[in-house]
Amino acid sequence: MYAIVQTGGKQYKAQVGDVISVEKLDAEVGAEVTFDVLLVADGETITVGTPVVEGVKATGKVVEHGKGKKVIVFKYKPKKNIRKKNGHRQPFTKVEITAIA
Repeated sequence: MYAIVQTGGKQYKAQVGDVISVEKLDAEVGAEVTFDVLLVADGETITVGTPVVEGVKATGKVVEHGKGKKVIVFKYKPKKNIRKKNGHRQPFTKVEITAIA
């Protein structure tokens, strides 16, 4: 059984026991969070919501918070002696899916 959940403007495929990395959530480590479910599939039946499946929620436990790898942003204008170097590390939250019900 798996579900497509939505959080932070993105969609993730999740099964019970999976650890997914989502956009940073305002929750403490060990706290329980719930996600909206857009699609549920259990073997032979698939239920698609409009936009969410009624009565179905995915719950998970926050495992850790962190930052992703550094991405270098370099802006350059030719013939103008303009060079700007900047770095960015996207924050994330790792969530372990505990139940889809």
